[in-house]
Amino acid sequence: MTHSITIRVYYEDTDLAGIVYYANYLKFIERARSEWVRELGIDQAQLKATGGGVFAVRRVVADYHAPARFDDLLDVTTDYVSHSGARLELRQGVLRAGKLLFEAQVTLVCLADTGRPQPLPARLLASLSEIITI
Repeated sequence: MTHSITIRVYYEDTDLAGIVYYANYLKFIERARSEWVRELGIDQAQLKATGGGVFAVRRVVADYHAPARFDDLLDVTTDYVSHSGARLELRQGVLRAGKLLFEAQVTLVCLADTGRPQPLPARLLASLSEIITI
């Protein structure tokens, strides 16, 4: 399953050269991950409040292929790759008119209030099992 959101590039997203500042791609994929989790029916604030944990980025491997520019409409995609224990692996991309501009492999970990890893929430696993073959 590929989840996708559309983001417009605003002036504040660009650098002096008029292209999207490299760190802003990480913000774009963060927004897309949050929307993906929301679409799975997970309320992250409620999850945290009930001891279900929070998601933290453990690792990002990113490749920049081409620049995005002011006023571009970008499609930001999120694809499930795998999970185990407290980890969730995702593949994310930023595209303009179907052309891949940026891609990342993202490893998330579920953390308890103590900051220690804890198993992925049962609600997330149940939602994943509905859309993928685990």
